[in-house]
Amino acid sequence: MRQTLSGLVSKFSFKTIMVAALAVTFVAADAASALAAKSAAIVVDAKTGKVLYSSDANGRRYPASLTKMMTLYLTFEALAKGRISKNTPVPFSAHAASEPPTKLGVRAGGAVPVETAILSMVTKSANDSATALGELLGGSEDNFARMMTAKARQLGMSGTVFRNANGLPDPGQFTTARDMATLGIALREHYPQYYGYFSQRSFLFGRQRINGHNRLLGRIKGVDGIKTGYTRASGYNLVSSVADGDRRLVAVVMGGASGRSRDNQMASLINTYLPRASTRGGGNLVAKAGSDSPIKTLAKVLLPKHDAPTPDEKPAVEDVVVASADDSAPVVDTPVVDAPVAEEPKPLVPIRKVKTVAVSAMAPVPAPQDVPSQAETTSPAVAAYAEPAPAAAPTVDPVKTASVPTGWVVQVASSPTQSGAQALLDKASKQAPRILADASGFTVAFDKDGATYYRARFGGFGSKTAAWKACDALKRKKIECYAVQQ
Repeated sequence: MRQTLSGLVSKFSFKTIMVAALAVTFVAADAASALAAKSAAIVVDAKTGKVLYSSDANGRRYPASLTKMMTLYLTFEALAKGRISKNTPVPFSAHAASEPPTKLGVRAGGAVPVETAILSMVTKSANDSATALGELLGGSEDNFARMMTAKARQLGMSGTVFRNANGLPDPGQFTTARDMATLGIALREHYPQYYGYFSQRSFLFGRQRINGHNRLLGRIKGVDGIKTGYTRASGYNLVSSVADGDRRLVAVVMGGASGRSRDNQMASLINTYLPRASTRGGGNLVAKAGSDSPIKTLAKVLLPKHDAPTPDEKPAVEDVVVASADDSAPVVDTPVVDAPVAEEPKPLVPIRKVKTVAVSAMAPVPAPQDVPSQAETTSPAVAAYAEPAPAAAPTVDPVKTASVPTGWVVQVASSPTQSGAQALLDKASKQAPRILADASGFTVAFDKDGATYYRARFGGFGSKTAAWKACDALKRKKIECYAVQQ
């Protein structure tokens, strides 16, 4: 009897385990397919921030090699701050050298100049170069991925998490079409001196000419970058920047069925919406983060950054590695034109041959010695790396108010200087710590009568009701405010 009961329990346990394992497998597969099943697209007027077209722009998608846009953003930031130069050697560790294609093919222990790594990423979408740059700037790829996610938060990319520097398959790495549009605009606005790299169609690596993957360059008038991407899970992705006369667009297509269909969709969007873009526009749409110190980068994501507030005007699954080859289909045979490359301080210089440099090792570039305040070292800053909760599609263009939360916010003041707005936010946080305990302070620049002012706002409210309740509570503490949808 005891043996029979034991056998039944064993059979039951085995069946239960098998059913549970299958259920977990199906759930994981469904989660992965959910990110890969649909396409997404957005077209944004890069001068006004107005969304001209949107299709599931807030839906989660795998970024694939669009990830390298953030790797390049942080590289440009380091160049602009003088932490590295275009000739700084980028050492290739065994890990970087072992990355799957597409790749530059530098052996472990070798190195290339920073500019070569950049060129290989914007043309060939080299995975090994992206990893090597990440290790150079972050000390390790894991730490660099954390820096990427924190920078994404600063730029207002609330639906993005990065896990590596190159976009190779990782189920925990995702983004949205809207976030990629924000990043595309930020690259042009914040680092125009380096933006010319994205127009590069080919470059010489030793004696080899390496051609690019972006087939819209030279095909569609005004297209000047930015990046392609592909894995089997993500489908065919593309971020394009267009400048034609006084009009500017940034458009994103994600989840294309093929490179050709994606390119055709992008061409159609550009042809349709470029004539509708404004010929007028104000200042930068994406607020630029002020420091690349890792501690400050984390802290500023969450910590608060009052005068009577100025009302706003109403705003008019694991993947097959070989699939990471980006757009590996042959590039259309067109005459190779040596497009200019951005340089400091002159905007453009001719292409030149580059060579590898043998080095044994290179320590990570030290970050500026910022002394963090007590507030910057508080543990809540690690929440900057947490996966963001899916947000309802906003009715107000978040690209226009880029580095800020979306949804309902509370404005407490405006100031003619960003530091002044930041000080007012800090003051409000001290006056009402309980009311603003779960809120995130931020500043937003806007133009009025030819002058730039900065709004002081708190975000993180889940609904209109929550924002209005918080504002009412602030008013009882003699803090003037009003709630508005961001």
